[in-house]
Amino acid sequence: MTQEGPSFVNISEPELFIDGGFRTASGVEPVIDATTEQLLGEGPSADIGDIDDAVAASRRALREWSTTPAVDRARLLERFADALTARAVKTSELCTREIGSPITFSRIMNGLVPAAVLRYYAALISKTDGEEIRHSASGNTIVRREPVGVVGAIVPWNVPQVLAAMKLAPALAAGCTVVLKAAPETALDARAFGEAAAEAGLPPGVLNVTAGGGKAGAYLVSHPDVDKVAFTGSSEVGRVIAETCGRLMRPVTLELGGKSAAIILDDADLELTMRGLRTSAFANNGQMCYASTRVLAPQSRYREVVAALADMTKSLRVGDPLDETTEIGPLASARHRERVLGYIEIGKADGARLVTGGGAPTDQPRGWYAAPTVFADVDNSARIAREEIFGPVLTVTPYGTDAEAVDLANDSDFGLAGTVWSSDEARATEIARGVRTGTIGINGYQLDVDAPFGGVKASGVGRELGPEGLAAYQTLKSIFRLGSPAETT
Repeated sequence: MTQEGPSFVNISEPELFIDGGFRTASGVEPVIDATTEQLLGEGPSADIGDIDDAVAASRRALREWSTTPAVDRARLLERFADALTARAVKTSELCTREIGSPITFSRIMNGLVPAAVLRYYAALISKTDGEEIRHSASGNTIVRREPVGVVGAIVPWNVPQVLAAMKLAPALAAGCTVVLKAAPETALDARAFGEAAAEAGLPPGVLNVTAGGGKAGAYLVSHPDVDKVAFTGSSEVGRVIAETCGRLMRPVTLELGGKSAAIILDDADLELTMRGLRTSAFANNGQMCYASTRVLAPQSRYREVVAALADMTKSLRVGDPLDETTEIGPLASARHRERVLGYIEIGKADGARLVTGGGAPTDQPRGWYAAPTVFADVDNSARIAREEIFGPVLTVTPYGTDAEAVDLANDSDFGLAGTVWSSDEARATEIARGVRTGTIGINGYQLDVDAPFGGVKASGVGRELGPEGLAAYQTLKSIFRLGSPAETT
């Protein structure tokens, strides 16, 4: 079924991309427009048989793809990026309708950045030697970097295109083949990867695109012909996947949840800080794993910080996510909105001081909206300060010294991201060094495609992006050659 919306037509049919072509999925899952709450389209839902076929296609394609020269793989990845770019406008708008991401955000993260990630890894693999020779007193050793094999890549709904690209690009560049499983909420936009792969001329089976729920994902994770799993999602599901992969002795990359601290130092320029937190805390309606939603404020300026946060949050423009001026759109689903609103009620019941927001906005009669919310006087042990809400909800906790701020930031089960805000970059950098986290920003937060991204503690295992992201899809082999180093080449 299709439904036209503003400047968008041709919602996809419920098909999976397997072995180089589209075919009807075994199941269908309705995809609902987050703003109108109306049916957007029928998304494909893979069953066990579909996953078997996708993995088998990847296994068949692996020998040829893994031995394809790196420069040829890079050339195909560039063409893949071109084909995604050609679809970027349509794809980013579709993502906005699926999950409520403001179009200005989606246009970048679901439209432009995925192709940029593909191009980065195309360039990187072109200049990365697959072998190096290390000499020793007894001869020399060839150290080879080989593709790990068939990859099961599972991505969530919040930024579906870029999170998929962060797995597909390094895996394909390394010579792996991939079975991608998209979330049910974003089963429609995943089709763009299959269309682009076919248009670019990727050999059949190199990339297979599926969608489905937890049953399909669990089966893919445990499939005997999958060599590595890459997952982005909740810590709860990540732990289950880690247990499965540990039992199977299967490498896994897990990019999981976060509850990142925003440490505002006493010398911070509050105007600039609020401008930065506008995006680092509320980007994508707060549905970002790296969001700085746990604000730590100095006692010497506590009232001033809380007032500034209240003013900034109240000024956020809530509305239709397809409107260029909207900063906060609806949440991704009715179920997720209930989760976020439930945490707001928990905060109220636990005695946190509600500064602004606190429920569903009354001026949005349709759509899964939650008003941008700030709680002050939040103890770091409170549930709203410790658990990932994944919505537009900030907590504010006071601290005394810089050392106490670092201790509070580290007093968390998570360790994915964070920010430090200060007029003194050197001081802020020293604070950042003390925070136990995988990534942290100074006076802002922005992923760098050339730098590793990932977390510690409950925020995950392994890294994506950068050369480290490529290495995650390679395995090392040492070929020992004994004798005089001069005798072997």
